[in-house]
Amino acid sequence: MADDENKLSRRKGFLPQTDKIHLPLALASRIELFPENKRRPVNKTVFKNEYFQLTYNTRDHSLSISTKGDLVYSAIPYDTARNYIQRAGIQYLIRPEGVRQYIELHQSTIENYLVKSIFQVSGQKVSENSFDVKQAYNAILQNPLLEIQVTGRLMQHDETGPLSANLAGKFLFSENLKTGISGYLSEYLNFVIQATNALPLMIDGGNVRLLDSTEPDPLLLENNLSIHSNIETALALLPQEVKQGIENALQLTNQPLINTQPLLRSEYGKELTHLRENYIAHSVHPDELAQSFENVHSAENRNLINVLSDIHATEGQLPFVNRNFNILAGDVSDSKVENQEIAGIYVIGMHELLDVLPESADTTTNDWKKWQSFFHYEWFKALTTDPEEASYLLPIGDAPFYEVVKGELTQRFAKMHVLNNEGLIHEGVRYIGLTIPVALVQRKAAVQRFLLKILKELLGEDREIPTVIVSHAPLFNELSLLSPTSEAYNKENVCQEPGIEELFAEYNILGVIHGHHHIPASSRRFAKVVFGGKTLFVVCSIYSKVNTGFELMNLLNSEK
Repeated sequence: MADDENKLSRRKGFLPQTDKIHLPLALASRIELFPENKRRPVNKTVFKNEYFQLTYNTRDHSLSISTKGDLVYSAIPYDTARNYIQRAGIQYLIRPEGVRQYIELHQSTIENYLVKSIFQVSGQKVSENSFDVKQAYNAILQNPLLEIQVTGRLMQHDETGPLSANLAGKFLFSENLKTGISGYLSEYLNFVIQATNALPLMIDGGNVRLLDSTEPDPLLLENNLSIHSNIETALALLPQEVKQGIENALQLTNQPLINTQPLLRSEYGKELTHLRENYIAHSVHPDELAQSFENVHSAENRNLINVLSDIHATEGQLPFVNRNFNILAGDVSDSKVENQEIAGIYVIGMHELLDVLPESADTTTNDWKKWQSFFHYEWFKALTTDPEEASYLLPIGDAPFYEVVKGELTQRFAKMHVLNNEGLIHEGVRYIGLTIPVALVQRKAAVQRFLLKILKELLGEDREIPTVIVSHAPLFNELSLLSPTSEAYNKENVCQEPGIEELFAEYNILGVIHGHHHIPASSRRFAKVVFGGKTLFVVCSIYSKVNTGFELMNLLNSEK
């Protein structure tokens, strides 16, 4: 029975009770401090103040920050930037000069938004070089809490496309005062500083993790707030209100202050309801706005081992440049991209299956000859008529169809090794590329039988060579970065084949790489998980203007 429980625990991605990392005494003792924990079997409070609380989930051993119910993040309806703004706030605490550089890099983008913001408020058309726009831009630089918010908005812009609704509340100082966001942000910064001073935590604005006090991972500390972070520079810039509750409050700065009073539902409930009922979004579809904005980020990166996925290039060429070794984890092209110079490995995603097919709808032409042997399959018929429906019908990864797809991709990317259930050794590391275009959850038993079979073949006799497994869709939930709170998450997509876990335990598998779920770069691009009784990395590096690739070399070196 104990063995069965241990296997179940490992499948969920954490070690069993007998060998898991025990919670620090400070965290365990804090659970006893809060009376409400006696009636909470799962989410235990470990730290809280007037507006926020940090809870520990006893089922999945995760930590999360939430508001305590009365605090309003934003009076702007449908405002989806909270996580971006929180992450920008953490970055400001760690390196305020980096946030300022990000703002300055995007000056033309901000001025474009300010032109649109002024028009939304006044109906007045102004130019980017007008006094009104320059004045509004300087107001952002003079108010740290607004500067953080604008940085978060720009992160969202660069990842998801141009913004449109209620730009005035997002970019104009006078209108931003009414949104309550600065009050929320000041309380959030106050809370995370207090929490990291009281507990061994790492906080990046979205995720909260326990800090390994014996040997903190420098890669994690770099972008996370912790007791090791030097935040004196940031605190010296922030308004005095934000410093309340922090020991040795620093001297007031000469910066103009923004309204830091939080917006509370108990006080403004009726006004909020009225505002949202009568809200006019002023929205324009991001695709229509895209042409108004230039990409201010460099298209080139110099990562030695550059990981990307889900590029979905629509202009016939890759939107980034890397002259070293690239790992493309599928869904690269929606416009028959061809690149004879990029080198590395490439695995097949769902969009490759469409992108390689002839453009002509007439299946009697010569272009379709190589595909004729698949015409009678229902999944192929669906692929040419209803691709979304086809995704549920696709053959499992050893079908002959994928070899034809590989041949087409190889012609377009002469220096890329398209791995269709194959392996390649590069600089002492073995990469195994699996063809998993989509997550076939309803057929997971068959998929996992295939995975076990092909992994046994490809891993072979060499149990010592460092190995990384690459696929478009993640293998299963235990080795995926998709959050359980996402609408795309399916709790049934778990590893039910114990032989796969045994292979991970037997071989020197360092980690896995996947794409597919379009996880924002600002969320997280890698994590450490426990599977097969050992710690592995999981990397998901989706393309965006702020993410032209993830440097895998650092993770490989730390694992090896």
